[in-house]
Amino acid sequence: MNTAPIDADLAEGPKGRAGWTLAVVSIALFMVTLDNLIVGVALPSIREDLGGGLEALEWTVNAYTLSYAVLLMPAAALGDRFGRRKMFLVGLTTFTGASLLAALAPTIDALVAARALQGLGAAIVTPLTLTLLAEAFPGEKRGMALGIWSGVTGLGVALGPVVGGAVIEGAGSWQWIFGINIPIGIALGCLAIWKLVESRGESRPLDLPGIVFAGLGLFGLTYAVVRGETLGWGSFGILGPGLGGITLMLLFVLWERRAPEPMLPMRFFESRGFAATNVISFAMFFGVFGSIFYLSQFFQTGQGYTPFESGVRTLPFTAMPIFVAPIAGILSDKIGARPLMATGLAMQAIAISWLAAVSTPTVPYSDLLIPFVICGTGMSLVFAPAANAVLASVRQRESGQASGATNAIREVGGVMGVSMLGVLFAANGSYDSPQAYTDGLVAALPLGSAVLAVGAVAALLVPSLKQMRAEAEELAAADLAEAKLAVETA
Repeated sequence: MNTAPIDADLAEGPKGRAGWTLAVVSIALFMVTLDNLIVGVALPSIREDLGGGLEALEWTVNAYTLSYAVLLMPAAALGDRFGRRKMFLVGLTTFTGASLLAALAPTIDALVAARALQGLGAAIVTPLTLTLLAEAFPGEKRGMALGIWSGVTGLGVALGPVVGGAVIEGAGSWQWIFGINIPIGIALGCLAIWKLVESRGESRPLDLPGIVFAGLGLFGLTYAVVRGETLGWGSFGILGPGLGGITLMLLFVLWERRAPEPMLPMRFFESRGFAATNVISFAMFFGVFGSIFYLSQFFQTGQGYTPFESGVRTLPFTAMPIFVAPIAGILSDKIGARPLMATGLAMQAIAISWLAAVSTPTVPYSDLLIPFVICGTGMSLVFAPAANAVLASVRQRESGQASGATNAIREVGGVMGVSMLGVLFAANGSYDSPQAYTDGLVAALPLGSAVLAVGAVAALLVPSLKQMRAEAEELAAADLAEAKLAVETA
């Protein structure tokens, strides 16, 4: 039996399979991103079929995002400890199975529970896509790979509303937006088993207290914000969870500062690049994805279009990362992340303010086109440079923790954005009529714009390209010194 081709294939190692790694992780990321955005265009159909008002719809989104955010960081640790390919497959299987449960959900509560389980699967998959990619590409080519990775993310964002609308109209049921994940997940799992090479990082125990503090704390805060308008902001039912959530988040920070193996090492924030980039990521997801929750429903609820027509109309907004994100990734290697991220956040702030100023039930689509393009372009300028800035701020062996932390922080921004904009929406509008919906939308969007403007200012604090390269060299030297010491003491 001739084993030469097999031996040669195995000899390639992870870096020899860089192209396959990029393909597998990009498809996985595409599926997860698509599912997150595909729900937006289905919300009106879900509301009509399963019932529930604004709170139920917010939880349909937030259940996914909250479990996703909380479990991102421990998921990266699981990959380092038990094997990145193995945990990647566990996450993929969980996500695919949860998609089946979501498609079969008989009630809004069952759908929310399935969405939370989907978030768990996505939380395992997402950070591992970045660590597998960072491992497969050397530093000088990583910006290009991250640009492609971000462009695929943009493709999922772009096609989410369009695919969702097409599936709902073609199949006549919102359930199929989850059903399409099943064959994709199965095929991708087979490809991952075939082509990905197993790898591990530094093995460390799970930070269970940190998971509990962060999970319960974020849930308490989200519950208080979502239900505040209904139960009354001064009621015990809101003050209890809200104050409890704040207390638990403070305990999380205190614990992480002294934990022997912290889920989120607080020393990461001693790096100005890491700290500022995470403020930017939080602000962008708060402002843009909080706004998308309401904008994705505007064309149906506010203007009476079908799901597919609504999805197509969001395409100039959501499609821009496909074209711009890869370029931004390459530019971040040449001019640094700071100018790209500052410009991107400023563009998004302007665009969201513009949309708030012109949106009416009868506004011509042409009046929305330019701000949609500006906002999508601004998003594109942030994705890859932010990832590059974070990875340059930590040691190579800490890339899993760092990427998990960044993804978690930005998803928390999305949860807070949907929830806080929902407070303004509920106070000023409703789903009762197109005008009522538009009133709520116009009242909510300025908050998103203001937070994006804060993010633009924070981007000016990101170190220059020269400073970030110097910091990366220092970290690499520290890694080398540690490795030499380990060899000498072995």
